[in-house]
Amino acid sequence: MENLTKEFIHSLPKAELHCHLDGSMRVETIIDLAKQQGVKLPETDPQKLEHLLVAGPWCESLVDYLKAFDITTSVLQTTEALTRATYELAEDAANENIRYIEIRFSPLLHMKGGLNLTDVIDAVIKGKEKAERELNIIIGIIVCGLRHFSPDKSLTLAELSVAYKNAGVVGFDLAGAEENFPAKDHKEAFYLIVNNNINTTVHAGEAYGPESIHQAIHYISANRIGHGTRLREDGDLLNYINDHRIPLEMCITSNVQTKAVKDLQSHPVKFYFNYGIRVTLNTDNRLISGTTLTDEYWLAVNEFGFNARELKYLIINGFKSAFLPHKKKVALIKSVMKEMEEKGLKISTEYM
Repeated sequence: MENLTKEFIHSLPKAELHCHLDGSMRVETIIDLAKQQGVKLPETDPQKLEHLLVAGPWCESLVDYLKAFDITTSVLQTTEALTRATYELAEDAANENIRYIEIRFSPLLHMKGGLNLTDVIDAVIKGKEKAERELNIIIGIIVCGLRHFSPDKSLTLAELSVAYKNAGVVGFDLAGAEENFPAKDHKEAFYLIVNNNINTTVHAGEAYGPESIHQAIHYISANRIGHGTRLREDGDLLNYINDHRIPLEMCITSNVQTKAVKDLQSHPVKFYFNYGIRVTLNTDNRLISGTTLTDEYWLAVNEFGFNARELKYLIINGFKSAFLPHKKKVALIKSVMKEMEEKGLKISTEYM
């Protein structure tokens, strides 16, 4: 089973845990929504707009990478737009056999048109529920606090997440530029989240060193780490994460684009996997990074030498790390394992 092809990877059931709604839109949808809403775009030709939005070799940093979000969020200021974008993202995911996806976004970025926080989250949940009815996919919603916003705003979003805990929200995140915006400033929001038994994931160790990951775990109780690219710089912390089975949400293409790593060959994904860390693969932003989850797995196979045995464990890591109730997770993993075995990928019981 070593003749792995991109088509075969596409056919496999997969899970995606780190995917931003506002970074994963269809270009045609952005243009269509802009027309409907009277929003002026820098380009209306699909190819030219895509060239503007997708991070290329000219992208110099995470801050540079984030500039494209000004364009995507400009058309995500109505309930109809948010519902449509959520549904289309789920549809794109389902089309490459993603069985489970967690979609994350910050409601604070979608209030310029007069929507309030509950309007925003209700619209996203409406898109999620429509997708789950019509597509073979399970969707969890993650609310993002933003490092560069005031901690009070993070607390407000935490309160929102508590209110929607059993209505589609499965986790709380802290995203945005890391340097000069420490996670510990937002500990009050995470105190509320943790005390209401809500899952946490934190962007850390992407554009800043392992100290950022240390804060995410020890100050605000992260259950998973978004990216964690620079974890290898602190061996003691790396062992702690490995010992406690804290998953890393790795996004290979995005990490190269944001210069979290100097080039593709420098990415630590295979080192972490070989060391035993629970690595998961994700797109981060399908549009901005110009990638799919199939592309990310193909990179793992083609550039980093993951073999068939390692590939199936990598896929199972995604499902094992999902913010799902245990019984649902076990049922989903059994279903996925059966499907993979039917395609020739058998999982040994030792791994489980």
